[in-house]
Amino acid sequence: MESGKIIEFLNHIGIPVIETTLPDNCFLPGLMIRGNSILMDPEQLKFPGDLLHEAGHIAVTEAHLRPLIGTAEMDPAWPVDGDELAAILWSFAALKHLELEPEVVFHPEGYKKESGWLIQQFAAENYIGLPLLEWMGLCTTTEKNGIKPFPDLIKWLR
Repeated sequence: MESGKIIEFLNHIGIPVIETTLPDNCFLPGLMIRGNSILMDPEQLKFPGDLLHEAGHIAVTEAHLRPLIGTAEMDPAWPVDGDELAAILWSFAALKHLELEPEVVFHPEGYKKESGWLIQQFAAENYIGLPLLEWMGLCTTTEKNGIKPFPDLIKWLR
């Protein structure tokens, strides 16, 4: 199952997935971010690919701010639009790395019903916001010194 593969990957790169019981009013069913971790209620999780998108938010957040995610100390404006774009691109890179179909992350009920459009853009290698991910030091847009370009990442955490 995809969720097992995704959880193993996230734990491996330093984003722990912790199984727990969550309230039924989470922004995404069965998921909540707390600091560097994703809390997951397997009974409520509707789309395993949502794990990758939420992990993307953690991954593109500056290291010194990650512990504040999900607390009153985090800026209420987090994540800003640029962070959202970066998390979408990060989750696409992760699904390619895991050899998952784009629909696992970009399911019809997500992304303000624009998942199909995102899949089309990525299939055409139109990676909206890619300079931001490169600026964060996570990828390169061209092959350099043997480093492959996006969707390969140089590192998984900012």
